[in-house]
Amino acid sequence: MPNFGSDKREREYEKLKKRFRKSGRYGNRAEQVAARIVNKQRSQYGETKEEKQKDRTGRSPDRGLPIHDYQRLTVPQIKGKLDGCSTQQLRQIKKYEQSHKARKTLLAEIDSRMK
Repeated sequence: MPNFGSDKREREYEKLKKRFRKSGRYGNRAEQVAARIVNKQRSQYGETKEEKQKDRTGRSPDRGLPIHDYQRLTVPQIKGKLDGCSTQQLRQIKKYEQSHKARKTLLAEIDSRMK
C-alpha cells in the first residue's frame, strides 16, 4: 500500500479501492486507480513535496492574490472572503480565476461586486 502521509488520505485510498473492487469497475487496476486519484487530490491541495516546495519558494500560482491559499478554497469560502476586497483586488482575483479554473458562479459574484 502506498504511503500517503496522512491517515485521512490512507482511509480515502482504502475506501476508493474497496468501492472499485466491489463494483468491478477497474478490474485488477483498482488499487492503481485509487492511488492515482488520492495522489492527484494531494497535489491539488498542496500536500505533496513538490507543492510544498513551490509554496516555500514563492512559485505558487496564487502568489500575490489578496486571498491567502486561494487555489485551495471552495466557491462559498471565496465568496465569504470577497467582502473585504477593493475593486482593484477583485479585478486581480477575476483575472486569476479566468485563467485558471474559470468557475462561472464565482466570476458572476465578482462581477456583481465590482458594479
